[in-house]
Amino acid sequence: MSYERFRDWLEEALDDLEAARELFQFSRWSKVCFLSHQAVEKALKALCIKRLGVYSQTHSIAKLIEDVRGVIVIPEELAEKARKLDRYYIPTRYPNVWPALPPHKHYVRGDAEEALATAVEVVELVKREVERDP
Repeated sequence: MSYERFRDWLEEALDDLEAARELFQFSRWSKVCFLSHQAVEKALKALCIKRLGVYSQTHSIAKLIEDVRGVIVIPEELAEKARKLDRYYIPTRYPNVWPALPPHKHYVRGDAEEALATAVEVVELVKREVERDP
């Protein structure tokens, strides 16, 4: 993957974050959670491409954080919050994950607030890091 593609990943992360913000206004809690995960995943992939020269195929934020910890400092409290976003990758989208009711009925405003706040914090950190030289 081209080194310059990190910009595409970061731009897509920012677009997912904006979509999550917009959906929050319509109380679409599960979608906000999923898009918050996506924003962080894509931002971290941008960082991996820019700083490590590697595209990681994982969807795990926990794994991506592990990968980038050698090149940037991520405060442990933020890393812990970001790892929790992995809970929103599959269960927010697939009914067969739940014993009853569709996924969107399992999420509440508090879930979306926490996910979105975490995504904003991580994406901003990554954005600052990829805009710096090296």
